[in-house]
Amino acid sequence: MTDNDGNGPVDADRLRDVVRERYGSIARQVARGESGVSCCEPSSSAGCCGTTRQSCDPISANLYDDAQLAGLPAEALVASLGCGNPTALAELHEGDVVLDLGSGGGIDVLLSAKRVGLTGKVYGLDMTDEMLALALENAANAGVSNVEFLKGHIEAIPLPSNRVDVVISNCVINLSGDKRAVLAESFRVLKPGGRFAVSDVVVRGGLPDAVRASLPLWTGCVAGALDEQQFVDLLTEVGFENASIEPARVYSRDDAAALLDGTGLDVGLADQVAGRIMSGFVRATKPRTIR
Repeated sequence: MTDNDGNGPVDADRLRDVVRERYGSIARQVARGESGVSCCEPSSSAGCCGTTRQSCDPISANLYDDAQLAGLPAEALVASLGCGNPTALAELHEGDVVLDLGSGGGIDVLLSAKRVGLTGKVYGLDMTDEMLALALENAANAGVSNVEFLKGHIEAIPLPSNRVDVVISNCVINLSGDKRAVLAESFRVLKPGGRFAVSDVVVRGGLPDAVRASLPLWTGCVAGALDEQQFVDLLTEVGFENASIEPARVYSRDDAAALLDGTGLDVGLADQVAGRIMSGFVRATKPRTIR
């Protein structure tokens, strides 16, 4: 369960271990060339931001168009487990320095690298060795040189203060057990005037306690999702201004039932979940002058 600071389960270390193992397993499957890994491949057992049994999560499906994917390794898409496309919505410019929190197989890093050009740079931060190895391989296969992948936690970003122009992330902040730390660290590493532009699962209207307490639904990007107003409030509290959330995709009743299937929870809870879980594009700005 979350508290008013956006922190997660009491045993945050266990949550981190479970998340690392789940996404490490997915990266290993991709590296072996196994089918059934992508969020939306038939008979998928890996899952993504949703249940581990859905073959196609409505929040995670069809996020990138063919033009964006041209020239990128297929493995980068297969390992994409996001809920949005921050690179399409973020305001990226030639020469920008970008940080992707929880970069996974590197798809958003590679897409951002195209946008910022050779005068810019993109950092990808991930805690999972297997995902970092996969991302490095994908970058090499794509012939992209203006990227750097870092190992670490999004609650303690291994970069100096005032280093980046834009922080992006794709369905990762909800997985953290200390969201206030994630947002505070994002604020710290951004330059004055820098932009926070992430896609994440957001809750509108609250969720049943049983859903909030479900570890499978934590790793499925739902149980740990912040309430819409809580997200905005936390961004403001750590120093951001002009915080806003733009809804993108919302779970229907059928989507919610599929989400709960296989978690051990009563599928009847779908009526209390429908319409309350959405992917959203979250924006905020670091003030140019810090008081």
